Amino acid sequence: MSGSTKTMGYLTVGALVAVTAYTVALGSSGWLWFGWVVLGLCTIGMLATQDT
Repeated sequence: MSGSTKTMGYLTVGALVAVTAYTVALGSSGWLWFGWVVLGLCTIGMLATQDT
């Protein structure tokens, strides 16, 4: 796994933690979850297309 893919993975997990904390503290926001799903799909795309 390349450095940029690892960074993207860490960013995705960090964003999940942040969105979950926001949801618990202030209530759900559909746009935040939508943004996290898009970020997750981008991360999966990076993993699928990286050179091995």
